[in-house]
Amino acid sequence: MVNLESAASMVEAARVMYWPNLDAKWETCVAVGDFYWKQITEAVMSLYTETTDGSFIDSKESTLVWNYQYADPDFGSCQAKELLDHLESVLANEPVTVKSGHDIVEVKPQGVNKGLVAERVLETMQQKGTAPDFVLCIGDDRSDENMFEVVMSAVASSSLSPVAEVFACTVRQKPSKAKYYLEETMEILRMLQGLASASEHSAKHVSISPQRIIIEKE
Repeated sequence: MVNLESAASMVEAARVMYWPNLDAKWETCVAVGDFYWKQITEAVMSLYTETTDGSFIDSKESTLVWNYQYADPDFGSCQAKELLDHLESVLANEPVTVKSGHDIVEVKPQGVNKGLVAERVLETMQQKGTAPDFVLCIGDDRSDENMFEVVMSAVASSSLSPVAEVFACTVRQKPSKAKYYLEETMEILRMLQGLASASEHSAKHVSISPQRIIIEKE
């Protein structure tokens, strides 16, 4: 079974990660400068939040996300397109990336993506002589494609254990660099239950202490 105590965790749009067995501290993967652009961004997003019932702003240390998953689908989609254009205009000279995703519009620092962090994790483990033998990578957004590309490329390289099991899975997004596909997020639980059952069955026959990586969507 997956040992969560030794699993690396990544949050904040893959900007920081946590190594439980490596001094148990959050580590900044990509350094960013001043966040003065957040004041501009939040002011603009607030205008659209006030006029779009069911929408809200998700504020994190290094990103701002306008979420309209609970808004009227058609109106929310129209508002999102307008917001995207508005933000791209007012933030044109700022060191940020503005993008749309599944029911969201996100603004984050340039040069931050999950692919870079996936590379960092694999390189760190390889340097410490602990190449992972199990990688589970799940995402439901176009921003996850960089992560899928890195993970699938690692399969053909020496970054992973020769007996590594790799599950790169996209949810609702096609085409994708991920090998596996799920229709809905609720299917993720069934997939995890299936993996757990298979792991328990294998554990009865083989005693190992695997190195694990779990890269999940934020």
